[in-house]
Amino acid sequence: MAAEIHSRPQSSRPVLLSKIEGHQDAVTAALLIPKEDGVITASEDRTIRVWLKRDSGQYWPSIYHTMASPCSAMAYHHDSRRVFVGQDNGAVMEFHVSEDFNKMNFIKTYPAHQNRVSAIIFSLAAEWVISTGHDKCISWMCTRSGNMLGRHYFTSWASCLQYDYDTQYAFVGDYSGQITLLKLEQNSCSVITTLKGHEGSIACLWWDPLQRLLFSGASDNSIIMWDIGGRKGRTLLLQGHHDRVQSLCYLQLTRQLVSCASDGGIAVWNMDVSREEAPQWLESDSCQKCEQPFFWNIKQMWDTKTLGLRQHHCRKCGQAVCGKCSSKRSSYPVMGFEFQVRVCDSCYDSIKDEDRTSLATFHEGKHNISHMSMDVARGLMVTCGTDRIVKVTGSGVPTCVCASACTCPRGRAVNRQQTSSPVPFPVGRLAFPLHKQPCNLQPADDPE
Repeated sequence: MAAEIHSRPQSSRPVLLSKIEGHQDAVTAALLIPKEDGVITASEDRTIRVWLKRDSGQYWPSIYHTMASPCSAMAYHHDSRRVFVGQDNGAVMEFHVSEDFNKMNFIKTYPAHQNRVSAIIFSLAAEWVISTGHDKCISWMCTRSGNMLGRHYFTSWASCLQYDYDTQYAFVGDYSGQITLLKLEQNSCSVITTLKGHEGSIACLWWDPLQRLLFSGASDNSIIMWDIGGRKGRTLLLQGHHDRVQSLCYLQLTRQLVSCASDGGIAVWNMDVSREEAPQWLESDSCQKCEQPFFWNIKQMWDTKTLGLRQHHCRKCGQAVCGKCSSKRSSYPVMGFEFQVRVCDSCYDSIKDEDRTSLATFHEGKHNISHMSMDVARGLMVTCGTDRIVKVTGSGVPTCVCASACTCPRGRAVNRQQTSSPVPFPVGRLAFPLHKQPCNLQPADDPE
């Protein structure tokens, strides 16, 4: 289902507008058609379908196209009405949809990968179709000639992709938990940096080109915000989901992040507040509070004639502590911990009641979610998953999409940002060094 999204998180019941059923297998992608009451879906049942909303309020398929292989990814460019579909066999197929969305013509096939395609992005300016796959590579092909322009391999499956259209930088997440930033050229590419922080495979990415923020969600149930444009190596941790984070969408106008997990959980994070970075975990041979030895500190155990204790860590200060000195639990939303986590006794006493006020709202989608997309202008969200159901929901996004006539303060500020010259990409001065050391992303129930 969906969340009502405001400039500040507020509790609101989700609103289901339509439920689309008909696929015979998992739906891997569902995209809202801008300015139309329609949805394009791709499924493991080897079909691409275009659903249009009828006068009855129900969605009915106006296009039903069968593919040679299960569909694993999809991209749609509305201005040119071009659809790109990735398949299990590694091929990417291009189609053109008619103006009335009742006919879809095949254009060409791109032999992009040797295995399942995981993500697709189309750049009209460059006339490139960029894709990642389970053959551990990213490829970019020319849509004019259909020729392969370049390919770069990783050490594990490439699972997700984001792209900066102005600078031709690509962000690729993989199954090792690493994010690679590449500069794509006509026939080559160069690795700019790699970001490491997640303990599980990267499941989704979202790039905001205006504020130069990269968001990543992973199978460790967490989200990281990488401040690429800040050039200070700032990362923010968000923990509130209880299952794999499958999809992300950042709303520039309200500065909110919408995330969906495979258990159906939908979270709306308020990013328009001052947040704190989670500390790095400190290492010690003894408790940094009571100085009792940990169980591997044989010398101190022998000298003090005591048994060694198990090591834990306070999520607020990062100190290594024993169980007795960290017996309490608390949420700390300003650091991204929306549920209760282990904290030492002194940090627990320092947390005020107002510090525990949630900075996110959580809602239940009531179905397995593997993909989500939003139409912010109309306040719509579409989700799909392995239960073969597609849900169109009202997200409650403010209709002030800040056109030139908008008079709200935030609208005027955004307009000024959009009309000014673009912020240069911090090439060569990225705050994140090559092979950045992992940040603190231990699960909340980690015994340490």
